[in-house]
Amino acid sequence: MSEDHTHVQEFFGARAADWDRKFPGDAPAFATAVAEFGLRHGDRVLDAGCGTGRALTALRAAVGPAGTVLGADLTPQMLAAAQRAGRGAEGTLLLADVARLPLRDGVLDAVFAAGLIAHLPDPGANLRELARVVRPGGRLALFHPIGRAALAARHGRELTSEDMRAEHNLGPLLAGSGWEMTSYADEDARFLVLAVRHP
Repeated sequence: MSEDHTHVQEFFGARAADWDRKFPGDAPAFATAVAEFGLRHGDRVLDAGCGTGRALTALRAAVGPAGTVLGADLTPQMLAAAQRAGRGAEGTLLLADVARLPLRDGVLDAVFAAGLIAHLPDPGANLRELARVVRPGGRLALFHPIGRAALAARHGRELTSEDMRAEHNLGPLLAGSGWEMTSYADEDARFLVLAVRHP
């Protein structure tokens, strides 16, 4: 589904209204991941591929009223669901492609991306675009509320050594895209990779 934006929009657009009901227990995992991300009050953070905005409340709490929270997603129905859930109050929602963000170079302190990487059409170039909008020394979190094995089982497939999210693949991909991986956790109940923007 990652090759074609129209397909991504159709897939998520058709599921947007029921997305939060389908995954009702994910909120604590999002909150824990944001807490581990180490944001500071006043930081400027983007939730890239924000979907229904499940991370926005935790991101707002982490950066405080002086911080900036942006949520960008390609699918209008997902952003509409975020608004209906009241999450638009936590930050600014943007209908935008994370492959071509309408942001200046180095304007952000951090990017949080939940479930995004598997849907990127060109992961190397797209991660470079995320690096472009983050200041040197800024941070990236790649998150999913369940680990790779649980996610593969949910989708009825086997994990292989070619899986882009495997540590031996993701580390070099990040390094070639302007990031240095600083931690990697792939557990039953979460997948969380943290990285720092190269100077």
